[in-house]
Amino acid sequence: MFGFYKVGVASIKVKVSDVSFNTNEILKVILEATKNNIQVLLFPELCISAYTCGDLFLHSTLQNASLNSLIKIKKSTENSSIVVVVGVSLLKNSKIYNCAVLIQNGDILGVVPKSFLPNYKEFYEKRWFTTGANVVDESIVIDGVEIPFGVDLIFSDLKHLKIGIEICEDLWAINPPSSKYAINGATLLLNLSSSNELIGKQNYRHSLVSMQSAKTYTAYAYSSSGVGESSTDTLFGGDGFIYENGSLLVKNSLYQRESSIIYTYVDLEKLEYLRINESSFADESGDLCRVIKLYTLTKLNDIDVDISKTPFVPRTKDTLDQRSNEIIEIAANAFATRIEHVGSKKLVIGISGGLDSTLALITSVEALKILNRPSSDILAYTMPGFGTTSRTLDNAKELCKSLGICIEEINIVGIALQEFELIKHDVGDLDVTYENVQARLRTQILMNLANKHSALVVGTGDLSEIALGWSTYNGDHMSMYGVNSGIPKTLIKHLVLWYKNIADEATATILEDIVNTPISPELLPPSKDDITQKTEDIVGPYILHDFFLYHLQKYGASSSKILFLASKTFKDEFSKDEIKKWLIIFLKRFFMNQFKRSAMPDGIKVGTISLSPRADLKMPSDALVKAWIDELELSL
Repeated sequence: MFGFYKVGVASIKVKVSDVSFNTNEILKVILEATKNNIQVLLFPELCISAYTCGDLFLHSTLQNASLNSLIKIKKSTENSSIVVVVGVSLLKNSKIYNCAVLIQNGDILGVVPKSFLPNYKEFYEKRWFTTGANVVDESIVIDGVEIPFGVDLIFSDLKHLKIGIEICEDLWAINPPSSKYAINGATLLLNLSSSNELIGKQNYRHSLVSMQSAKTYTAYAYSSSGVGESSTDTLFGGDGFIYENGSLLVKNSLYQRESSIIYTYVDLEKLEYLRINESSFADESGDLCRVIKLYTLTKLNDIDVDISKTPFVPRTKDTLDQRSNEIIEIAANAFATRIEHVGSKKLVIGISGGLDSTLALITSVEALKILNRPSSDILAYTMPGFGTTSRTLDNAKELCKSLGICIEEINIVGIALQEFELIKHDVGDLDVTYENVQARLRTQILMNLANKHSALVVGTGDLSEIALGWSTYNGDHMSMYGVNSGIPKTLIKHLVLWYKNIADEATATILEDIVNTPISPELLPPSKDDITQKTEDIVGPYILHDFFLYHLQKYGASSSKILFLASKTFKDEFSKDEIKKWLIIFLKRFFMNQFKRSAMPDGIKVGTISLSPRADLKMPSDALVKAWIDELELSL
């Protein structure tokens, strides 16, 4: 469903060399996983016999018991689409291999031997096992059937699921097999492990998996042996977890004494898009792998995933504070570089009393601090028009005052009326001309003031407005540097609130009120000095538009997938029909307004998404949205 797959990691109770007991535990877990509609289930390394059997691996009794157990597990999956991966030692050509075996629908589809055998400190694997590092294009006979055998196997549903398997130490190698699997298209990596517990080792394991998952743009599931293993020399904690593109999705608790499963949904379609769009993945090359076709998987009728409503905004306060500081630093340093490069004596900025101009002012102040220049080098102007309320006008003036910035008021009503007269526009016709005359006048005045004072005009438009084209072409659309152009609306509020916490009391009070002021261009007359023209009533809620933008640009999600994700994420706030309505508006505006982005001023990229034609988005201005709308309609 939309590229999502349900993946489980098993932690099982084992008894060393008690194959019968271990097999029963494995079968119980498979049954539980099947009931939970898990599609891929991973077990630990050598789970059939236990990992710590030592020289018992050399005995035919243990070998035969393990093989019979494997056949029993295989048969238990008849008429089942769940993909099960278990660990077992297997004999081939008088050599014992430490293997991962993939089972589905009563068949063994492939066997992958371990490549790197640890043989240091507490590990002695070369005493018993043969490396499979160079085993390719071979087969092994199990239960009278010839099975693909080697480190060159990828298991695929011929859609988004492409499984690559490595075993414990393989991951710790300089060039792990999982890199080769990823180069050959693997999207889900599985690691059967027996990693013992030492001080700090769990964190190191997670670091390895996180980095490999991020480098290869994969989901990575890891299952390690638990406390049932021998404690003669070491303790095994049963560590189990799943990462996706470097981020932890789910993990279990160490030292569990009963068998259990953790599971989550991984978005493999998303990972494939990231490989295409955000990496040098296409430049990688390596030895080719054999692709083994999986049987048809159980269809997911629904998914239960935790998706952030505000994907641009970190979820925890500590992370948000750290990110806010980092964003201001990036934006301010970039702007400082531009100021220094052009030798600008002053900065000219229009202050409306709204969120965007407030953040732009804050960034300007911080940029000048970097250059050891006073905030008095900022020339601020507030330009009330037909829709300006006393609340925003007062906030604009008080904010500048609290920051030590001189602000002048230039009322544009008289000039706008002259403009209406010149172009023969009825002043009572509150149409787009009525609005845009004001927006363009403000920009024209700022540009002229910049010429007068050898200054740069600071742009205030944000990423969300740029996506929607919510700006007046050659009006607020234009500046000499767009300091907010990489920052979405849902994040700007948090940045201003963060700055409030480090500002003095007077500034903090003003910033608090600015954050709580309705978002408005204030171009239409107010009602009793209250804002009547609210942006979100016209173009839709920014919380939805930022969600749409993130999933469209970051992951290349289809319009139907965006609707599906948004409908689940915002089910308590918006109906599916409401979300669809705003999504269609977003898509139409996004395509229709590319011409504005093609002519947008320079501005710094601070996150993973930018809409600058010189950075992330190479899109023709005459591209049509029809295919995206059609796909959305056909999916319903």
